[in-house]
Amino acid sequence: MTNRKELIETGWNLENSYACLPKIFFRSIKPTPVTSPKLIIFNNSLATSLGLNVQAMQSKDSLEVLAGNQIPKGALPIAQAYAGHQFQHFTMLGDGRAMLLGEQITPLGQRVDIQLKGSGETPYSRGGDGRATLGAMLREYIISEAMYGLGIATTRSLAVVTSGESVIRETDLSGAILTRVAASHLRVGTFQYASEWGTVEDLRGLADYTLKRHFPDIDSGENRYLFLLQEVIKGQAALIAKWQLGGFIHGVMNTDNMTISGETIDYGPCAFMDAYDPTTVFSSIDIKGRYAYGNQPHIAGWNLARFAETLLPLLHANKSEAIKLAQDAISGFTELYHYNWLAGMRSKLGIFNEELQDESIIETLLSMMKKYSADYTNTFRALTFDKPEDTVLFGTLEFGQWHEMWQARLSRQQEPKSSSNQLMRNSNPAIIPRNHRVEAALEAAEKQGDYSVMYQLLDVLASPYAHSSEQTDYSTLPEVSTHPYQTFCGT
Repeated sequence: MTNRKELIETGWNLENSYACLPKIFFRSIKPTPVTSPKLIIFNNSLATSLGLNVQAMQSKDSLEVLAGNQIPKGALPIAQAYAGHQFQHFTMLGDGRAMLLGEQITPLGQRVDIQLKGSGETPYSRGGDGRATLGAMLREYIISEAMYGLGIATTRSLAVVTSGESVIRETDLSGAILTRVAASHLRVGTFQYASEWGTVEDLRGLADYTLKRHFPDIDSGENRYLFLLQEVIKGQAALIAKWQLGGFIHGVMNTDNMTISGETIDYGPCAFMDAYDPTTVFSSIDIKGRYAYGNQPHIAGWNLARFAETLLPLLHANKSEAIKLAQDAISGFTELYHYNWLAGMRSKLGIFNEELQDESIIETLLSMMKKYSADYTNTFRALTFDKPEDTVLFGTLEFGQWHEMWQARLSRQQEPKSSSNQLMRNSNPAIIPRNHRVEAALEAAEKQGDYSVMYQLLDVLASPYAHSSEQTDYSTLPEVSTHPYQTFCGT
């Protein structure tokens, strides 16, 4: 156990408000110790924002905390219960390999979850070993921090520690533990769990806790649970639009992977799209393409409908009225998503104001990109710097016509061309975590114990809108392969 002096030195300032919920929502647990932990990467800037002492966090005692071998003062380790629709099949789930240490109160007064992922068996492990592999945890670190740099709401990664032990999957792999930071780990699946296995009062307690934690500014005269539904819908509409604008494919949009806070969570078989194609699927388990890039907005709406169903007993005493309130709220998701997406696309093309033909301009460009297998990120990057010759679209008759139409559109707004260019620079990243670059970093780490490739990748991904010369090499496309790129859950 840690003492008061260490608490002051390290900066841990933990509370445990989630543990005040009814007991059905969690189980108190202890992490399974590991033999010889080693710190692989530590997020200094995130640690500072959390109020942690970066230097003190490099100590052996702090390493033991990040490995789950010691519990910091103020922590109350628990595994959270939740359910979920996984590829439409509803099931009981819960933290099968994760442990919530507690909630860090930051210097700015924010409350964020500190979770160890890969810390051992829990009551919800469902026969699993509760461990995680090094490759999967490094992938989550890379992608989540890249998402943060891109301005997409996300959970963050504080550290990755190797366990010194093997994890058996298809073969023996190196084990690791990730320290994840989140606004909270409340999920649509948490509410599904309460609805299926709890009482109405359990559900009400969860909803009240969620409102207090994430949406405290509710007007006292409002229907508080309808307000909760509406705010979650708004957050997800904004998030999924950001995914689509960035070319991000989550891979497993199950209801247990949709947060109430509006953050991206659970980076398993995720990846960024190279050539634009709405049917793109990277996940090895998504055989039918349910969670393909182009399906993500629809699936988000479906997931939110499941969330609305859980709230029916709270929305109105009359079931018919409750259903109507829920349906009216859910029906607004598509419009909210489309508004956010269209606004983002206008920014990617340097457009400040609104005209009716804007959507036609956008859709025509995307249609050409699909036809010619144009790289999504690099096409917008080329347009940003007025280098259409750098795209595969250049030289075609339809692109020439489109380019004239786009330039005419820009000329009809008050803002000068320089302002449009700056808007595009701020909206179109120079780089994304290219799949082949991520794989190269993971291979070097797993097979050679060489983490320098990952460190360099993370450095350039931290400022994706810098458009610096150092980023040029990282924007190059992979060699053409006859085998489609696949990612795996890593569970």
